[in-house]
Amino acid sequence: MELSDKIKIIRSYKNWTQEDVAEKLGISTNSYAKIERGETDVNFSRLQQIANVMEIELPHLLGLNEKNVFNITYDNHNNSWQINSSSTEQIELKHELEKANLIIEQQKKEIDYLKQQLSDFRILMNLQN
Repeated sequence: MELSDKIKIIRSYKNWTQEDVAEKLGISTNSYAKIERGETDVNFSRLQQIANVMEIELPHLLGLNEKNVFNITYDNHNNSWQINSSSTEQIELKHELEKANLIIEQQKKEIDYLKQQLSDFRILMNLQN
C-alpha cells in the first residue's frame, strides 16, 4: 500500500476532512490533497508532522513495522466495521469502534421504543375520535 493511501485511510477513519488535516499541518488544502494523491514528494519533517497529527508513530505510518496492517472490513451481519490488527494504535482504534457500535445499537433500540410509543399514541388518538 502506498504511503499516500495510508494517510488517506487514517484521515478517513478519523472522520477528518482534508481541510481539517491541512489546517493542523498549517498548509493549504490543495497542498495536502496532493500528498494524499501521491502527486508530491514529502520530506522527512513533513512526514513526522503528518504522523504526529494522525497520532501514529512514524515507523508505523511508513510501514517499517510488520504489525502495521490495515485490515478494515464491514460486517454485514452485525452492521458494523471491524478492524483486525495487532499494533497498539489499531487495538485502540478497534476499541473506539466497538464503543461507537454499542452506542449506535443503543440508539437503534431507543428509536424502536419511540416508534412504538408513537404508534401507541396514535391508537389512543384514534380511539378518542
